[in-house]
Amino acid sequence: MLILRRSDVLAVLDGAEDAVCRTVRDAYLAHSRRETSVPHSVFLRFPGNTRDRIIALPAYVGGERPVAAVKWVASFPGNLTLGLERASAAILLNSVTDGRPVALLEGAVISARRTAAGAAVAAATLTADAPGEVRSGVALIGCGVVNFEILRFLRSQLPELEAVTVFDLDPERAREFASRVPDLKVEIAGDVEEALAAHRIVSLATTAGEPHLSADSCLPGTVVLHVSLRDLTPESILAARNVVDDTDHVCREATSLDLAARLTGDRGFVTAEIGDLLAGAGALPYDAGSVTVFSPFGLGALDAALAAHVMDEAAARGLGIHLPDFSTDPETGPGEVEQRDR
Repeated sequence: MLILRRSDVLAVLDGAEDAVCRTVRDAYLAHSRRETSVPHSVFLRFPGNTRDRIIALPAYVGGERPVAAVKWVASFPGNLTLGLERASAAILLNSVTDGRPVALLEGAVISARRTAAGAAVAAATLTADAPGEVRSGVALIGCGVVNFEILRFLRSQLPELEAVTVFDLDPERAREFASRVPDLKVEIAGDVEEALAAHRIVSLATTAGEPHLSADSCLPGTVVLHVSLRDLTPESILAARNVVDDTDHVCREATSLDLAARLTGDRGFVTAEIGDLLAGAGALPYDAGSVTVFSPFGLGALDAALAAHVMDEAAARGLGIHLPDFSTDPETGPGEVEQRDR
């Protein structure tokens, strides 16, 4: 068993935005080719508590570097008032040969960066044929870890990016966020409608539990990265072109798309899946007159693929803590342990 701490994960991923985007892109392509197994995530909730949750995301990714993994990720929004990060996570990797656990990784960094890389890959894909000014600015609504990572990855995928508008319900969080953005023109919006209308790329990464925003304030031709999944009203979803990572996954758990599907009785409002667009199995040219919404449920396949990349790189560099006898009993041997466990 290889145990990788947060510092080990950061040592691999810091400055590696292009490699992370390639890994995420390859995972999307594997999903499009049906080379993944991604069961529905399991939500652990607590009686009388509607905000906090812990989610298990199991996944298998095939191809040249097969991997099986599960991410156990907690979201406790109240942590923010305590000066703690909202999300924490661990990722367990198993051998696809004998099923034994081979690595345990700190998962919050991996989770945030695979989310950001997926959003950046989608933004670059959905604006690939757009006029240059479309890719020159982004509005970030929600000034937390995820949007900061999204900005980092957008900069790696959109070299034209030069201006950022930020908004948060907590003005101090917005000011602190803006102070950490280097080398770009940064403005703080006075309200959410101003932020929505500031640029033609908008990223929504909030802790909203139910829809509260209309896309009416967005400029024609805006691409909305609907990362937090529950910000936009169902009516806004139905009025937009919708791109998702997996239609079945995203239309559940009271997401904005789930609510839209309940209203219409079907999922015909989903225009395309991002893996198919990346594979060339479909085309979605930029539309200067429409709003396009990318809603990623967050497939465990992305976590699995990126965790495997981190494990391989860390092992090659000698990082982490090695436990050679994690799944064996040094006194009795593995066979006797298995017999006893029956």
